[in-house]
Amino acid sequence: MNRIRISIAPQLREVVGPAIDWVWRQALTTLGYAWQETAPGEPCDIAYVVDCERQPLAQVVIVASPERWHLPSRYRLRSLIPDKLFPMPCFDGESLHQMALERRENTLWSYRDLLFDLFWFLTGQEERTWPQDIHGFYTLPEAWLASQVLEQAPVSAMLEGLGALLQQAGAGESLPRWPDGKRAAAAITHDVDYPEVIRWLEPWRILRRQGLQGVWPAWEVLIGRRNHWAFPDWMKFEDRYGVRSAFYFVARQGSLLEYGRGLPDPFYDVTSPRFRALFRTLIEGGWEVGMHASYLAYASPERFAAEKRRLEEAAAAPILGNRHHYWHLNPADPEETLQLHAHLGFLYDTSLMHDRHLGWRRGTVTPFFPLAQKTGCEIGVVQLPVAWMDAQLMQRKELTQAQREAIIVALVDRTATLGGLFVANVHDYVFDEKLFPGWLAVLRAALDRIAERGDFWFATPAAIALHWRERYERLLKISAGLDEGR
Repeated sequence: MNRIRISIAPQLREVVGPAIDWVWRQALTTLGYAWQETAPGEPCDIAYVVDCERQPLAQVVIVASPERWHLPSRYRLRSLIPDKLFPMPCFDGESLHQMALERRENTLWSYRDLLFDLFWFLTGQEERTWPQDIHGFYTLPEAWLASQVLEQAPVSAMLEGLGALLQQAGAGESLPRWPDGKRAAAAITHDVDYPEVIRWLEPWRILRRQGLQGVWPAWEVLIGRRNHWAFPDWMKFEDRYGVRSAFYFVARQGSLLEYGRGLPDPFYDVTSPRFRALFRTLIEGGWEVGMHASYLAYASPERFAAEKRRLEEAAAAPILGNRHHYWHLNPADPEETLQLHAHLGFLYDTSLMHDRHLGWRRGTVTPFFPLAQKTGCEIGVVQLPVAWMDAQLMQRKELTQAQREAIIVALVDRTATLGGLFVANVHDYVFDEKLFPGWLAVLRAALDRIAERGDFWFATPAAIALHWRERYERLLKISAGLDEGR
């Protein structure tokens, strides 16, 4: 496999530090390229420079903006500008001429600092300034909603454009992104929040959701004819598609009293015989048992570790993956929580998602290794980005069912266009059409579209994360340079 020859201006590392190396590693490994770092002035395939007046011996030149790297959080997205190669962000106070690509003789110049843009999205710079509610959920600015930034996955789109430039420069063959020649990948996940229904309480919740149409389903729940224990139904449903999903279980047992006081952990006990038997059935059938870290797990490494040990003991198997209940990372410093995953030995996490807004929170449809910005070190736990959670569409009452299904199909197609990963999050208790009309149908629309396309690799999140880590390590092994901060 050919290696991309890359040169980085020394003063950039002095200004920015190891974040430069991190963002280049994420970009090149996603594209499937190994690299050879060269000294400034030597011939190379791609040069990352400060002085745009000098002509480096490179096929592609990207002009850096050191002033942006000094204080990246001050930039605010005004809009997302479509382009033949790059859907570039346009920040407040920025003019469109700054988006230009220019060919000088045999060299293609980008006067846009694409690496900064990738860094800015992947590290969530602007979201640090957004309002948060008591759960840490963000209110997105109008500019993000109007440009459908989350649904567009601008990081992945920019990387596709960068890959096209490298191909024009003669970069040669890259390492395939997914197995078996597939264009994209997909995984189904379930947060297990409410598997054991409270029979005296749930009828009132059904009536609140459905009104008079919910009278009969509410009665059936009250007398025990319907419940939320849908695991056998999920397994039969997924088996028809040849799918094996992941179920994320909360190891800390909450209570209705705690829930009323604002601590919304589920009420079930993973150590009970019923759940131990369920874990055996799931694992023996090829399904994945993962962890749904409790609402406040992030606040105590000891509590977090104890939850993981408790679930592993109950499941009699290692727990490789995690998602935080309510997406509840440290609201002030999400990366601090992501670092805990490495300390606890997780293979992957899948918690970077907005609660109310579907689409890819950090702008990428592919897995990545996050950056701990305070230390400049890469966090060695694969982050699997989530595309969609069920409630994000089903609680939008202005949408028809057909519109919801069209939106999810569009997300599937966007994933394929960008060669990414489609992760769906559908709660364990919404399988029953009588109790949750239309919820399962949206997932079915996504699965039908994936099956129709035929170019997706379907696997459990753990299998996908393992593939991504092994692919990443393979590329690192045959590369030279860009290794500071790892």
